[in-house]
Amino acid sequence: MRASRCGEGGRLERAELQETISQRRSFGWPKPVAALFGGWRRALVTFAVLALIVWLGVPLLRWLLLDATWQGSSAECTARGGACWAFVAAKLRFFLFAFYPADGLWRPVVVCGLLIALLLASAMPRLWSARLVVAWPVVIGVCLALMSGLPGGSVVSSNQWGGLPITLLVWMICFTTSVPIAVLLSLARRSRMLLVRWLAIGYIELMRAIPMVAILYFATLILPMALPGSVPLDKLPRAIIMVALFWTAYVAEVVRGGLQAVPKGQEEAALALGLGYWRAMRLIVLPQALRAVVPGLVNLGIGFLLATSLLAVIGIMDILSAAKAAAADPEWLGYYKESFLVVALVYFVMGYGGSRYSLWLERRLGSSSGR
Repeated sequence: MRASRCGEGGRLERAELQETISQRRSFGWPKPVAALFGGWRRALVTFAVLALIVWLGVPLLRWLLLDATWQGSSAECTARGGACWAFVAAKLRFFLFAFYPADGLWRPVVVCGLLIALLLASAMPRLWSARLVVAWPVVIGVCLALMSGLPGGSVVSSNQWGGLPITLLVWMICFTTSVPIAVLLSLARRSRMLLVRWLAIGYIELMRAIPMVAILYFATLILPMALPGSVPLDKLPRAIIMVALFWTAYVAEVVRGGLQAVPKGQEEAALALGLGYWRAMRLIVLPQALRAVVPGLVNLGIGFLLATSLLAVIGIMDILSAAKAAAADPEWLGYYKESFLVVALVYFVMGYGGSRYSLWLERRLGSSSGR
C-alpha cells in the first residue's frame, strides 16, 4: 500500500512539474493562445499559416464578393472581372431541374420536397417503425409518378429529367435498395452452406473489382441486348438497377464487418433459448451489428452521393452535369467556376449534414445501449 501511494505521489509530482514547465514556456498565456504562440516554433508556424491564409484569402474574397457581379449581363461580368453571380441567378432553374418542361416545373419542386422530408423523417429514431418502411416505397413511387407527368399531365420522358431530383432519386433508390439485399448477402457470405457462401463471395468480389463507369456502360450498351424486346426500359431505370447491384457489394462488406464485431456467444445464446436462426439474427445479432457500422454506412452513403456525378458518362444529367451544361450556353459562356462552386455547396451541405448526423446517431445509439 505504501509503495503504491509513493508511486502515485511520484506521478503527481512529475505531472505538476511538467505543467509548471509548460506554463513557463507559454509565458502564462491561456491554453488556446499557448497552443498557437507558446514557444518560438509554434509562433513561427502560426504566423506562416496566417500569412498563407491572407495571401490566398484576400484575392479569393475580392473575387467572391468585392468584385463580383450580382445583377446584370455577361458583358458586365466580364468588365468587373469578379465572380458572376448574375449567371447563377439566371441559370439556377437549369442547375436544379435541367431540361424538365417549364409548364410542369412544380412537379420536380414537390419531388425534392418529398424526398428531403422523407430523409429528415428517417433521421429521427423515434419514427423508426414499420410505417416508415412502408413510407419509403410509397413516397418514391409518388415521386416517380410526378416526374413522369402523372396524374393529369402530359407524359415526360426520363430523358428530360435532370438536376437535383435525379441526384436525390438515384441516390435514395439505389442505396436504400442495396441495404436489405446487402444484409442477406453478408449473411450468405458467413453461411455454413458451401455453395451459398461461394456464390456470395464471387458476387461481392466481382462487383468490387469492376469500376462503376464500366457498370454504367454495361447498363447502357449490354443490358438492352440481354432484355427481351417486350420489356422496354429507359436508360435511367437500367442505370438505377445496375448501380444498386453494384453498391450492394460494398454495403455487404460493411455489414459483414458489423456481424464479425458481435460476439459469437450472442448468437449461440439466442439459439440456446430456441429462437431459431432467422429470429436470432433479426432480434439479437443484426441490431448490434448495424449499430456498430453506422459510421461506415453513412460514410459509404456520402461517397455514393458524390459518385452519382458519374451518371454523366451515359448522358444522364445530374446536378453536376446540369451546372456544366449551363456554363456552355453561348450567352453565358465560360462561367464554370461559379457553376462548380454552387454544386460544391450543395454537395457540401448534404455531405457535412450526413457526417454530423452520423456522430449524433452514434452517440444516441451508444447511450441507449448503455455504453
